[in-house]
Amino acid sequence: MINIKSPREIELMAKAGDIVYQTHQYLLKYLKPGITTKEINELGEKFILSKNATPSFKGFGGFPAAICISINEEVVHGIPGDYQLQEGDIVSLDIGACFQGYHGDSGWTYAIGKISSDKQYLLEHTKQSLYEGINQVKPGNYIQDISRAIEIYAQEHKLGVIRELVGHGIGNQVHEEPDIPNYDTHHKGPMLKEGMVIAIEPMLTLGSKAIVLEEDDWTIATKDRSPSAHFEHTVVVTKDGFRILTGE
Repeated sequence: MINIKSPREIELMAKAGDIVYQTHQYLLKYLKPGITTKEINELGEKFILSKNATPSFKGFGGFPAAICISINEEVVHGIPGDYQLQEGDIVSLDIGACFQGYHGDSGWTYAIGKISSDKQYLLEHTKQSLYEGINQVKPGNYIQDISRAIEIYAQEHKLGVIRELVGHGIGNQVHEEPDIPNYDTHHKGPMLKEGMVIAIEPMLTLGSKAIVLEEDDWTIATKDRSPSAHFEHTVVVTKDGFRILTGE
C-alpha cells in the first residue's frame, strides 16, 4: 500500500531531508585522502544526533553503521572501516536521518582529489540521470515514466544500469511502496499522486550491470570491478510537479 502523506508529515520529512542535506555538506570538507571510512561515519553520526535526529540506517536490517560508504567498484551498502580514502577514489555516501518518526534519504558520490576522466564522466552522467528521473515526477505520470527516463539517459551515455537495486517510497519507514526501478519494466506501475514521497536513486556503472555481494554480506559491488556511482534524492509529488526534500 502506498501512503499519501499529509502536509504535516511532509514538513517533518522536509526537516529530516534537510538534516540529511546538511550532513552531506558537513562531511564534504573531510573527504580527503587519508581519512578512514570509519572516521567519516563517526563524524556523520555525531552530526545527525546533534540535530535531534537519529541515523536511519544504523541497525536497519542489522546494518552496523550510521552511513553506507561505498568506494569505487562498490555500488551501495559499504560498511565503514579502516580503509583510508586515496587520491583518485570515488566515494558514495548514502545518508538517512529520522526526525520525529519520519525519514529523509539521499546518496551522493564524491571525487577524492583528482579523478580519472572516466570516473568524472560517470559521476556527471549518473547525477544527470537522477534529474532526468525527477523531472518526470508530477501527478498523473507513472513510476514507469521515471524509470524509462533514467534508463534512456544512461543508455545514451553508454553506462550500465544496475537492475537488482531500486528506489523506493519513504515515510515513517525507510523503505515503503512503491519500488522505483532505474530501467523500463514495460509496466506502468502506480500512478503518481500528490502527497506521495519517493526516493529516486540511479546506480550506474562504467562497465557491466552485473553485481555481486561481497563477503561481509552487505557490500554490493560490480562483478567486473568497474567503477559505480549512486545519486539519490527524496522527492514529494506536489499539486503541479515535485519538491526535492534533500537539498539541491
